[in-house]
Amino acid sequence: MKRLLLLCLLVACKKQEAAPKETPVPQLSVAEIQRSEDACKAYVDKVCACAATVPAEQQECGLAKALPDAVRIGIEVSQSPDSKKQDVLGAQDSVRKAVKTCIEHMAKLPSLGCP
Repeated sequence: MKRLLLLCLLVACKKQEAAPKETPVPQLSVAEIQRSEDACKAYVDKVCACAATVPAEQQECGLAKALPDAVRIGIEVSQSPDSKKQDVLGAQDSVRKAVKTCIEHMAKLPSLGCP
């Protein structure tokens, strides 16, 4: 009985193996950050200029102004040392989705009568 108890204690006290370290998430490159900011700024400038001549685009101008902020916040979260891996990946994904929206909406402007 004593041997069984001793064996149980030894097994319970066995060092837990260290959890494997998470591989760091690659950061957004400086070039990608710059392209993201430029794409959304260009879209806002163009759609708001268009809204001056095409009244139907006034609402879109107001909505577009949030996209550069969404990109900026996503970049800040992805670069924060306090962000967890999932947060970094989610923030990077949100930046890329916002930029995709900027580019796609920019491409639609000529069909809406915007120069």
